[in-house]
Amino acid sequence: MKKLLYITDQDEYVDHSFIAPLFEVYLKKYMTVDIVYFTEFKSDFTCKDAHHFIVPSRYKNVLFKELACNQIDLQSYDFVMVRNNIQILTHVLKYKETYDYKVLYRFSFPKRKVQIKCEEAEGKNQFVKRCIHSIKTKKETKIINRCDAFLPTSERMYQNYLPNVTIPTIICAPAINPAALHPHQQHDGEEIRFVYAGTLDKVRDFGTVLDAFDSLENKQWKLYISTRDVEYAYTMLEGYPNIKEHIKVYNAKTKDALLELIAKSDIGIALLPDLPIYTTSTPVKVFDYYASGVPCLMTQSDHTSTIFTNRIDAWFCNFNKQDIKEKLTYLLTLSKDEIASIGDKGQKRLLDVKNYETIAKTIANQLQAL
Repeated sequence: MKKLLYITDQDEYVDHSFIAPLFEVYLKKYMTVDIVYFTEFKSDFTCKDAHHFIVPSRYKNVLFKELACNQIDLQSYDFVMVRNNIQILTHVLKYKETYDYKVLYRFSFPKRKVQIKCEEAEGKNQFVKRCIHSIKTKKETKIINRCDAFLPTSERMYQNYLPNVTIPTIICAPAINPAALHPHQQHDGEEIRFVYAGTLDKVRDFGTVLDAFDSLENKQWKLYISTRDVEYAYTMLEGYPNIKEHIKVYNAKTKDALLELIAKSDIGIALLPDLPIYTTSTPVKVFDYYASGVPCLMTQSDHTSTIFTNRIDAWFCNFNKQDIKEKLTYLLTLSKDEIASIGDKGQKRLLDVKNYETIAKTIANQLQAL
């Protein structure tokens, strides 16, 4: 069986809901997978178990030396995959011939571009940072092209952010976990319960969504917001005194707690501005909603329309107050059974075309063919 070392850019204690099912469950059916996490909270290397290595962040620049000092046999790996970090990727490429492995680069999200967008939304001039970003992207592309394969989240993300990468491409998309479906719990309330799970900031502009809710004549609704940005959420809600009583803010600490909250809701919200950082791949929250059989009101984009069909297994919406208001008004006319039927169809659709089990098999086959 082939062997993969996956070097993440994530801390030991953050949510690993993407890594866990794909790399720790389904891909392991086809190859041995060892995973490196970094930590700011420990001073020494530790093995969580035989396949999970926790490395203090100060060793990022000498990672292989630290692994070798702790009896990790680097020559045993057929593949070494690096997630997002170009500095670590350069380090891994340096030893490619020494240890005779193939190098894979996993591009999950354009983080630097997102940061620029966030600062622009705060009114900061980002001309210089945009120029620096362009220069860095060209240099990074040259480094990535020294790898054996490139694993972006989607074809559209690849074309938008790293179009000059020319090595073999393997799509590594988020998906639904068929082994972790959460039963939908039909509530007894007369209201329609909406749920939003995820980050809140100026770029995501959730205020536009709240403006739409605030303008509704029908008040038979509640909105649950689960976010780590709790203080931001409460500050934002101060501007909506007329609907504050309809909204509850949560900070679900675990994936199970989040899915439990979603399962008690009727409709998930995945409305994001029409920006490539959001429209070039399917938001992870969409898979969380459908894992609980909860259908989703989502931003219409070329990407989402390749997966879902409007009013069949999801609802599409443009990101502006008027269109969101019209869609919410329509949704409030539906019965809970009609809503649940859309959720069931959406879950089935994802199980057919976007589930980790089939994605893992496809990735394994493509890696074997390198």
